[in-house]
Amino acid sequence: MASLNLNYQPQVFVDTAQMTREVWLQNRRHGIGGSDASIIMGVSPFATRRDLYYDKLGIKPVEGESEEENWIAKEVGNRLEELVAIIFSKKTGLEVYPDKHMYRHPLFPFMLADMDFIIHFPDGKKGILECKTCNYNSQWKWKDNQVPINYEWQCRHYMAVMNLDVVYIACLYGNNESEFVIRKIERDLDLEEKLIMAEQDFWNHNVQAGVEPPYVEEPDMVLQSLKKFMEKPNQSLQPLQITENVQDKLETYLSLSEEKSKLEARKREIEKAQKTISIPFVEQLGKNCAAFYSDGNSKYHITYQPTVRKMVKKEDIEKLENLYPDAYEDVVSESISRTFRIKKEAA
Repeated sequence: MASLNLNYQPQVFVDTAQMTREVWLQNRRHGIGGSDASIIMGVSPFATRRDLYYDKLGIKPVEGESEEENWIAKEVGNRLEELVAIIFSKKTGLEVYPDKHMYRHPLFPFMLADMDFIIHFPDGKKGILECKTCNYNSQWKWKDNQVPINYEWQCRHYMAVMNLDVVYIACLYGNNESEFVIRKIERDLDLEEKLIMAEQDFWNHNVQAGVEPPYVEEPDMVLQSLKKFMEKPNQSLQPLQITENVQDKLETYLSLSEEKSKLEARKREIEKAQKTISIPFVEQLGKNCAAFYSDGNSKYHITYQPTVRKMVKKEDIEKLENLYPDAYEDVVSESISRTFRIKKEAA
C-alpha cells in the first residue's frame, strides 16, 4: 500500500473564469497539469517529455502545428464539454457543475489541476467528471470498458490534486445520445505514488534544473519532436565531423538497409506474382466491380473497386502561380522534408 499523506485539501491556485487562453497557458507553466501526466509517464500519443520540458520553459517550436492550425479541433472539444456533461447527468441522474478554478496540491505544489466538472453524489461526496469527444473512427479506443491510457493518467493526476476517490470520464463520439461512453476510474494509491514520484523527478531534475530530458519515446514521435525544434536546413554549411566512436551504429544501420532491400525485392516479386494472377479476373470483370466463386465448400469474393483521387500536375501548379498568384498563396503551402541516409566508402 502506498504511504501517501491523504490529510489535505487542494489549494486554489487561480480563478480561470475570465481568463484568456494565453494567460491560462502561462499559468500552466507554473506546474504540471493533468494532460501532462501521460507525457511524463511515457504513454502520450501526442508529445515527448522533451516537448513538455520546452513548453514549461516557454520555448516555442521552430516548425510544427500552431494554435491557429488546429484551433477547430480544440474549439469543438471545448464547446461540446457542456453537452457531454448534460448527457452524462441525464444518463446517470448525477448532479454536475463546472468549476472555474485551477487547483494546486498543497504537499506537491508542482501538481496543478484544471478540471471540467465536479460531480455531487447523493451522499454528499464529490467526484470529478472529465469530458471528452472523439471522431467516430476512434470509438474503438473505448471498447470493452477501456479508457485510453493517456486519459487514465490525466484522471489519476486530478484525483491526487483534489484528494478525491473517483473520476467519471465521458466521451461523445457521434451526434446522438447512444454514441456515448461512460467510464469510472477509482483511485489507486500505488499508481498515484508512482505518478507523483515521476512528476516530481521531471519537475525538479529537468524543469527546475534546466536539464533536457532524454528522448525515450517511439522513434517517429522523437523525430517529429526534433524536427519541430530544429532550425531550417542550411545546405551551404560544411559537413559536420562526428568525433565519438559510432561505427557500430553506422554498420548496424547499413546492415538493416541491406536486409530491408532484400525484403523489398521479395515484396516486389510477390506483388508481381499477384498481379499476374489477377489479369484474367480483371479481364473477365470488365465494368463489374465484384464477383464470386464457389466450389461448394468455400466461397471467394473478388472486388475491383474504383478509387478516385484528385491531384494537380506540377505544370498546373506553376500555371496557377503565374496566372492566379493570390489563389496560389491561399491553397499551396510549402513543406520541407529531409531524408536520412548513410553511405560507406574507403577512408
